Amino acid sequence: MFRALVDNRLNLLLAAAPVSWMLAVMAPGSPWIFITAAVSLIPLAGLIGLGTEQLARRSGPGWGGFLNATFGNAAELIIALVALNKGHVELVKASITGSIVGNLLLVLGLSFFVGGLGRRSQKFHRTAANNTGAMLFLAVVALVMPAVYDLSLYGNLAARPLEIDRLSFGSALVLIAAYAGSLIYAFTAQRDLFRSSHEGDDDSPQLTPLAAMSLLAIGTVLTTIQAEILVGAMEPALARFGFTELFVGVIVIALIGNAAEHFSAVTAAHRDEMTLAVEISVGSSAQIALLVAPGLVLYSFAIGHPMSLLFNGFEIAAIALSVLATNIVVMDGESNWVEGLQLLSVYLILALAFYFIPPAG
Repeated sequence: MFRALVDNRLNLLLAAAPVSWMLAVMAPGSPWIFITAAVSLIPLAGLIGLGTEQLARRSGPGWGGFLNATFGNAAELIIALVALNKGHVELVKASITGSIVGNLLLVLGLSFFVGGLGRRSQKFHRTAANNTGAMLFLAVVALVMPAVYDLSLYGNLAARPLEIDRLSFGSALVLIAAYAGSLIYAFTAQRDLFRSSHEGDDDSPQLTPLAAMSLLAIGTVLTTIQAEILVGAMEPALARFGFTELFVGVIVIALIGNAAEHFSAVTAAHRDEMTLAVEISVGSSAQIALLVAPGLVLYSFAIGHPMSLLFNGFEIAAIALSVLATNIVVMDGESNWVEGLQLLSVYLILALAFYFIPPAG
């Protein structure tokens, strides 16, 4: 386990965790608490991912697919749960949007761009990507319908009738059922729906099941602690840097929770393993849309503070455009650096739009 920690240079950022603890005691209210907590969450997400990957590798294709599907986005889920418990509903929705958009545009675009440099083109298996793209379209439907309902009956997205909560609750159940179907397929087909087996190309250290479980447990506990510090220090940071909660959720929180996975996808693309890079980016978005988001909706009902699937217009447009752009570029099973540049350009335009949205109220 020590070698696994040392080999990844991102783990040097773990030093930011004790710094955030000292700042929380010595300088409460400092915006640096938010910054150091955010930085520390980057390698922690990687530790959870490594522990999950090692357990999945030793569990066979069926159970491996289940583990990847269940814990593949554990860091984002923990941060969202902490924020939801503290009443930051809009921040949670924004982080869901940012995770989906970031994986589809930023990660996939950067993978296409980096992998395509010096190569005429790269090929990948398009079947799995197209199947996951269809699942993402289902998520878009679930996100759009509450907005269509509100616009049709009330003329705006500000109304919050009880029917919206009921529609969101029902949609969440449908999404989870669809995701459960994918897990059943993974078991029956004895394969991981979201990852290919690349054991022969992977020189990462092999951990024992006990070491992998310990790594997963430690990463989960520390992520929860740092997420508490991050959310608690958000208000001073927003005031200091002039960011809105929407921008922090869509861009900052999403980048933090997915940074380790971003690195893995881009590294795979650089090694010309484009199938793996596509599966990481598109598969992670599907997990967020079909498991994490509806799971958060159900959890919000359980704690008595319902969170609907009624996103604002910018978020709906960003998700829909991201899914559309991804489905367009993966349908031919071939990529190049120009397509990557185009996806990155779309992401930057959306990021600028979210930055210039004024604070609510």
